[in-house]
Amino acid sequence: MSKFERDELDFSAVLAASVHDMKNSLSLLIQSIETLSLHVPLENKLAHDQISSTHYEALRLNTNLVQMLSLYRSGMSDLPLTVDEHNINDILADIEASNRYYCDQKGIELQWQCEPELCWFFDSELIYLLLNDAVINALRYGKTKVVMSASIELTKEGEQLLIAVSDDGDGYPESMLSTTNKQVHKPNLKEGRTGLGLFFASMIADAHDNNGRRGEISLENGGTLGGSVFRVKLP
Repeated sequence: MSKFERDELDFSAVLAASVHDMKNSLSLLIQSIETLSLHVPLENKLAHDQISSTHYEALRLNTNLVQMLSLYRSGMSDLPLTVDEHNINDILADIEASNRYYCDQKGIELQWQCEPELCWFFDSELIYLLLNDAVINALRYGKTKVVMSASIELTKEGEQLLIAVSDDGDGYPESMLSTTNKQVHKPNLKEGRTGLGLFFASMIADAHDNNGRRGEISLENGGTLGGSVFRVKLP
């Protein structure tokens, strides 16, 4: 380098700044796609299908960029948490609203099941990202229906919040079913659905600590819809 010493360039910081700019631009693009959809005649189904697919992929990319930024920040220190009490219905309703256009165009029913007054302590932004990513994947692999459910589970150690995302697809591949919260140390991009999202979800869950009890994720097939079931438990 002619002007700067090589060791003065923090490439990871430059990359993080670039990702942040890309995320902001992508957010504007998503807003433009949503506005455009309002001006396309309803009878033009082909156009709406293309717009909904573009919107879906933009949402996935935006989620990945947010995950990358969070991973960078966690590499600098512990994953920063802002824990407060939140209504679970509000979180699930926001997720349903952000994916409604895609569901309407693809004929997929997205529901949530939760007691109206159910509240819990967690970082709302991170848990939203975790659950929304799980829903996006369920919409991708599900056939006609995706259900989000939340409840309080009583264990020997005390109460914990259980949130599940289920679909009616073909389920997780066998290679994923043995994956647990403790086994996800780094993304395995060689596997079809085992990548950054699962690693990020595991990291978010584990960051929620209550008197030594940590959150965790789990995967299974079956459930009420017969497809894949993603679960996150928060102490």
